[in-house]
Amino acid sequence: MAPALWRACNGLMAAFFALAALVQVNDPDAELWMVVYMIPAVLTLLVGLNPLVTGNIIWKSISAIHTFLCIVWAVGLAGHLWLHSQQNVLHEEEGRELFGLVIITAWMSLCHSSSKNPVGGRIQLATAIVIALFPFLSWVYIYINKEMRSSWPTHCKTVL
Repeated sequence: MAPALWRACNGLMAAFFALAALVQVNDPDAELWMVVYMIPAVLTLLVGLNPLVTGNIIWKSISAIHTFLCIVWAVGLAGHLWLHSQQNVLHEEEGRELFGLVIITAWMSLCHSSSKNPVGGRIQLATAIVIALFPFLSWVYIYINKEMRSSWPTHCKTVL
């Protein structure tokens, strides 16, 4: 059961990252964010198809470099928000970007750590399930909560 759950979580996250890249289409810096989300979409899809790919040096290298860059960028955004945030961070463009980078970093780190044991232990699998469900549940909550989206820029309101 655990291998099937791990593959399902990777399939769900690959779909999330691909969808996140797709909804960037009307963002002012869409090209950048599409690449930021498509890299983990492809890497995660590969893990879903063959969990042992995480032991491949090319997969590991791309994953590690992308995760490192996302961490550096997230730290910069967090610092900016710390100094300039005037409202709930989800109402700030940088706050939403920060959450995207955190999700990428968390998932890619989880996949990267699975190279020795592609299925992981119970804690790793439970963490994978929570992380895989979090973005979708967040999107549903934000979609239902129209007040939350009221102050967002137009390009964020018109995608889904």
